[in-house]
Order: sequence, then structure tokens, then C-alpha cells
Amino acid sequence: MAVGNTRFQRKKMLALSVFVLLLQHSWVWGEHPQLSTPSGHIKGSLLTSRLGKTIYAFRGIRYAEPPVGELRFKPPVLIETWNGTYDATKDGPLCPQPTAGDPVSEDCLMVNVYSTKLPKDKHNPKRPVIVHILPGGFYSASGVSYWAGPQYFMDQDIVLVTFNYRLGSLGFLATGDKESPGNYGLKDQVVLLKWVQKNIASFGGDPNSVTLLGYSAGSWSIIFHMVSPMSRGLFHKGIAMSGSSVGSWPLPSGQMDVAKKQARLVGCPDDTSKNIVKCLKTKSAEELGNSFFGFREFGNSPVLIWSPVIEPDVGQERFIIDNPIRLIMNGHLQHIPFITGQTTDEFSYDAFAVVNNETLTKEMNEDWDRIAPIAFIYERGTNQSLKVSRAIRKFYLNDKPVSKGNREALGKYNSKPVYYYRFSFQGRYSHFYLPGTNNTVPYGVVHHDDLIYLFYIQKIFPKFNATSPRPEIDMVEKLTTLHTNFAKTGLPEN
Repeated sequence: MAVGNTRFQRKKMLALSVFVLLLQHSWVWGEHPQLSTPSGHIKGSLLTSRLGKTIYAFRGIRYAEPPVGELRFKPPVLIETWNGTYDATKDGPLCPQPTAGDPVSEDCLMVNVYSTKLPKDKHNPKRPVIVHILPGGFYSASGVSYWAGPQYFMDQDIVLVTFNYRLGSLGFLATGDKESPGNYGLKDQVVLLKWVQKNIASFGGDPNSVTLLGYSAGSWSIIFHMVSPMSRGLFHKGIAMSGSSVGSWPLPSGQMDVAKKQARLVGCPDDTSKNIVKCLKTKSAEELGNSFFGFREFGNSPVLIWSPVIEPDVGQERFIIDNPIRLIMNGHLQHIPFITGQTTDEFSYDAFAVVNNETLTKEMNEDWDRIAPIAFIYERGTNQSLKVSRAIRKFYLNDKPVSKGNREALGKYNSKPVYYYRFSFQGRYSHFYLPGTNNTVPYGVVHHDDLIYLFYIQKIFPKFNATSPRPEIDMVEKLTTLHTNFAKTGLPEN
């Protein structure tokens, strides 16, 4: 009997040893790499980089509890662990937004992780991590692989992270009081960064070398993280592309006007913040996401509708406690290596749309003081906004009406000297083409055009390959190398 017990104990210890060993390793079964993380076991898939490297792709991983039901208009809750093997072989849905057929769901707080070298035995490559914060004006876009494909970046020795955060009213409804303090989308980002700190080593990444790479609204987000007490210690470098949250106008402490408009657009009362929030909780997430176009007031403006806010102190942990510029001036800033940049022509396509539309041009010229704050994103209806509107017209347009002749001047000044680059390469593809050219002649180098060379944007553009023009291939290699070297060393070297 004692011998039998001894054999049983040995088998038990052997099984336990194998289990512990497996927890320390990653392994590949066919097309499905599997690994164990502090949050649980996970199964991914294989992709191929532009140059033929095998990419271990783990897509659609929940990093926070689904923000549904009572968690709508509430801070996110980090997912600690899951049971069983998590199927991370395909993308999750987009967060609710106006789309052309892409799947959306309120249960959208998911992350994709890409690596070309997983930990093996006791060796962990601990590669620098780049976390991409999506653009989209806080109302659209996603980190899914067909919008932010890893095929270009993964020819570099990094671990790449893309993810979703709540958008539109679901992510930024701010009534200025306890009913909905706001900034939920930014707090989603904080929870994602905590998830990265906890789990990224299991994918071959270094939690002590996390670089945020944000574009447009994502660039704004990086500035907010640099001054937010909630983000301290969660990242180590920043690349802010085509956007800054310290310009234009002071952040509001709430957006009750936007909340009221959202309520009216979906048939809710707009009398009190309590009634607004109560009713909006009964509406489908898809209805809220699809209501976006009802917010437009002048052509495609305002570009920014839902804004991050200075949160009222109603007992919650606050993400933004004061205006970023004041926090920066007072030294409340994470001192990290930081670069920023912009494209040559940025939002000139919006100016193009106005000056080539007689109705919009006439409206802007006849009602400049009202239209300018909408089009150029600053406070409205105050003496200060009136002064700003008239100063803009005088400085940029020489006190003349808007016309095709001064179109270039509208986008001429829009840069800040930091660790700075200007992207001026014009290839075959763009986010805006000259009308009448059948999408063959780009109108300059506009907003988002540099992203074409960092991510494979499968929904819009073909993939660069060996037959692509050499200048485009060179640009992919230059940009991904520059960003990777910055993530490694803090120096933007090519």
C-alpha cells in the first residue's frame, strides 16, 4: 500500500512539474501558437510580415470586463484572469461607431498583440513594446488587424500592441457632475496599459520599455497620459503624430450641450443630466454609434465632438485634474523621451472641401464669427472666441474672404517644435485625392497619410510588396526603423 502511494505521489509530482514547465514556455501546435500569461492560457494564429517573417498573432483578447449594463458610462474593470484556453485567433468587433459593414459591439474592449519571438525555455527576448493608440476623433477607428495591420512593423524587433477603447458618447459622455463625469475611453487606455504591464512579458515584450504611438486623437491621448496621475509608470516613451491636446482652447469640465444633443438625437429627454443618462442607458449601443452624423453643423465639422474633460471631483479616480497646459507649466509631467510630427498638408482637404463648395464658402464668409469656432475647434459664443475668430481671419487670410487663392494659407501654420518631424513623402496612395482623378492623384500629403507606411490598412490600401515602387518600400523601412529605434533607445534615428 505504501509503495502504491509513493508511485501515485511521484506521478502527481511529475504532472505538476510538467504543468509548471509549460507555464514557463510558449509552444506552437500547427498554425496556433499557445502560451500562458498571468491572466491565463491563450491560443493565437500565424500571420506573415511584409518580408516573410512569421508573426505570432493574438487577437481579440479582452483586457477589461464588457462595459455593458450597469458598467455603461462607468470606469472600466480590468480582467484579472480567465478559465480555460482563450481563443485569440481572430479580431474582435469594433466599438460602436458609424461603419460600412464592420462588426460592432459594446463588448469591444479588446487588444491585439503581435510578436515574432516568444519566450522559450528560460529565455525571454524582452523586446521593446509599441502600443498604438488609434486615431479617429474619439468617435471612430479600431485596433483590429484589417485597420491596423502589423505586417510592416513586425519586420522590426518589437512587440506591437493595438487595441480598442470606447468611443463617442459611450466613451466620453460628460455631464459635468456625478451622473457621468466622462473620460471613460481614456480610462480604458489606462486599464489596457495595466494589462500590458501584467502580461506583455509572456509575449516576449519588455514591460519596462513601453512606447506609446498615437495618431490624431491617439496623439492627444498621449499628452493626457503624460499629465494624468492615473498613467504614472505605465509607459516610458511617446510618439505623438498629428495632434496635440495643449492647443486651441481650454478643456471643458463637462459637455452638457453635447450630452443634450445626443439625447435628442435618440429620442431621450434633455432636461437634466440624470434623465439623460438614465434614458441613454436604455438605448442600443449601435443606435448611439450611428447617431454621429447628426452632430455635424458645417460640412464635416466639427471634427471633434466628444472631448476629454477636466473631471469634476465626485469621489471617483480622476484621469484629468486640470488643463494639460497648466499641469505642464507647473511641472506635473512625466519626463520621458518624446517626439511629435505632422504631415505637410494635414487637414487641408477640409479646406479644399469648403473652397470648392460655393454654398459652404458663402456661409463661411457671411457668418465667419459663428463658423470659425466650429471649423477650427475652439470655444464658442464668448468674447474670447470672437477675438480668436477675428485674429485668425486677419492673420491667415489677410482679412479677406475665403477663396481658392488663400487655400494654402489655411493649413500653413500648425506645428510645435519638440523632437519634431514633418512627413512630406507623397506616394501613390492617400486619404484624399483630387476630385475627378478616379483616386489616382493625391491632394498633397494629408492627415493619416504617414500611417500608410507604418500599418497595413487592408480596408483601404493594397499591401506594399516586392513589386511596389522602391521609394514606397524605402519609406516603409525608414518609418518603421525610425520608430523602432526610438522605442529601443529614445533617439529617433534611421
